[in-house]
Amino acid sequence: MLHLTKLAVGVRDIEHLRDLQAERAEKSPPLRHRTRNFPRRHQEVISGGSMYWVVSGSMLVRQRVLDIIEDRWEDGSACAGVVLDQKLVPLSGRPTKPFQGWRYLRPDEAPPDLPAGPRARGVASLPPALRRELQVLCLL
Repeated sequence: MLHLTKLAVGVRDIEHLRDLQAERAEKSPPLRHRTRNFPRRHQEVISGGSMYWVVSGSMLVRQRVLDIIEDRWEDGSACAGVVLDQKLVPLSGRPTKPFQGWRYLRPDEAPPDLPAGPRARGVASLPPALRRELQVLCLL
């Protein structure tokens, strides 16, 4: 298994990403992220991997990758379509420097998921904006 990381350019927070993707999935299903290059290691990614989104400088959320398909941009040129599960899973997060395109991420390098529901305690119970600010300041 292998994961992908991608910058969520122009996205403010997890809710904003959720809203943008819901709109995109409604207009042109299935929910997918188009990218210029087809991952050579796509078989490893689709066997349990996720897309780890970098939002405002921190790796904050992930989505399961369901498939990677040959796709087309609006102008008809070829690209890859990373088909995503609509469920967004918040992460404990970690500051991430900007990069272009996408990158592979080994499972042992991925930040852990935040606990959900009533079991969320400590850092997991902080509001996402406060948690992100504390991470930027290297206090978490």
